[in-house]
Amino acid sequence: MKSSEHDKRKGTRDMNEKAIIETVKVAQPKLRREDLLHVLKYRYATKAWDRDKKISDEDMQTILEAARLAPTSFGFEPWKIIVLQDPEIRQAIRPYAWGADAALQDASHFLVFLARKKADITFGSPYLEHITHDIMELPEQAYNMFEKAYTGFCRDQHKILESDRAAFDWSAKQAYIVMANVLFAAAYLGIDSCPVEGFTKDKIETVLANTYHLYDSEHFGVACMTALGYRGEVPHRDKRRRPLEESIIWK
Repeated sequence: MKSSEHDKRKGTRDMNEKAIIETVKVAQPKLRREDLLHVLKYRYATKAWDRDKKISDEDMQTILEAARLAPTSFGFEPWKIIVLQDPEIRQAIRPYAWGADAALQDASHFLVFLARKKADITFGSPYLEHITHDIMELPEQAYNMFEKAYTGFCRDQHKILESDRAAFDWSAKQAYIVMANVLFAAAYLGIDSCPVEGFTKDKIETVLANTYHLYDSEHFGVACMTALGYRGEVPHRDKRRRPLEESIIWK
């Protein structure tokens, strides 16, 4: 019994150490704004891929760490990523992912972003207890403040728990923030990407959750997908975006 308790405490301590990301003493970045815009201009929704060119393990770990560093509402991180490298599974979802047909065949890496469902994002759920106690290590007073604030947020302000769909949509918003970090990190490393919404959600979920058992459909659904790799084409045209004066309101 004593050994079991010791192992449990050690496991929790190791998890807490892994959860800590140095922030307080990180120096203010001094990067050039020209470099920032250059990265964003370089990125485009790649449609043709160089199937012989693969992302290095080091670069992929950097991209996934960028995903981990993404902000989420309340810091609850209601997402997971499947790094889908198995050719058999890629082929199995191709008929239901018209927006990713070439990518599933040729892209170096393919990511499926999962979002948590209502059962997991209800305060007091095993998942949120894990986040608040094991990851955040909230003291009792802070925990009570989180419970009050989050309950009001869910019930009165955004009504995210009034239906299964509303709950999933809120989690999916967080997954999209994570995907944005992935796209930027990839472009920063000179790696191409294409975010994908062109898929039949229920069919994809049947394959991934029911056929291949990659996740529990009681807790997760597919929010979006992203291909990563290297372009096998020259971009067909320059980007087109509305002028800032059409998009920004200063008051």
